[in-house]
This record gives sequence, C-alpha cells and structure tokens, in this order.
Amino acid sequence: MDAVTKKEQYEARTEELLLPILKEYGFELVDVEYIKEAGTWYLRNYIDKEGGITIDDCELVSRALGEKLDQEDFIEDSYIMEVSSPGLGRPLKKERDFQRSLGEEVEIRLFRPIDQEKEYIGALAAYDKDTVTIELEDMSQLKIDRKNIALIRLAFDF
Repeated sequence: MDAVTKKEQYEARTEELLLPILKEYGFELVDVEYIKEAGTWYLRNYIDKEGGITIDDCELVSRALGEKLDQEDFIEDSYIMEVSSPGLGRPLKKERDFQRSLGEEVEIRLFRPIDQEKEYIGALAAYDKDTVTIELEDMSQLKIDRKNIALIRLAFDF
C-alpha cells in the first residue's frame, strides 16, 4: 500500500469516526493529520468551538474517539493519538481555516518579495482559490497570489 494513500485513508477514516462525536458536543473539526515525527506516528485531531476549546473538551473527545479507534483498529502502525485546539501559529490550509479567520490578523511569508518585502502582517480581508487579500496597518489592501504564499497563519498577538 502506498504510504500517501495509507496516510490519506487513515485521516479520512478517523474523520468519519470523529464527526458524529463532534456533532454531538457542538464542536467543529479543524483538521486530522497522521504524521511521523522522530520515528513516532501521531494521529492529531484538531477541534474548535465558539469561544475556544478547553482541556476538558479535548479529554471528552479523546475518550470517545479512542474507544472508536480501538473498536475499528484500522491503523497498522503503533501511534499516539492527540486531540487539541488548532492553536496559535497553525497554518491556514483548508477553506474552513480561511473562513474562520476572516477579519483576524494573519502573518504571511512569501516565496517572492512584493515591494522588496517577503513578510506581511494584516487582517484577512478576503480570499478565493487563487488569491488572499489582507488589510495593512495603513488601511490599504494587498492582494497576494496564493502560489506566492509560502506560509499563512494567524499572527501571534502578545
């Protein structure tokens, strides 16, 4: 079995098991990733809700999902399962990440500079499949080709 296919299958199957649990508690699925780090496989489940996810929420979902994963037992490798909130600094990848982040401050790193700059911070004003538009501090808007974006994530606000 192709490793990419296996990874995608595990993520998709986990998502199928996770969605009814999240629906029951009124939580939202942000992402599921099956990833190898330093020789260990991790099945990471990122969840969210209005007002933010608590540790208790994560434990609740972790217990319910853990039971389903034990019953189904479809992952061949040994792995560590985690349930957490998306957290600050997590890259925006999916349509729902962008939707949720409209109006929020984002940090963008570019492959090729625009006006001699490769990093921008601004409020996410708009997006489509090809571009991302941010509003800069001076209230001007900058439209960036998605192909030129190396990284886009919520900005840390300290």
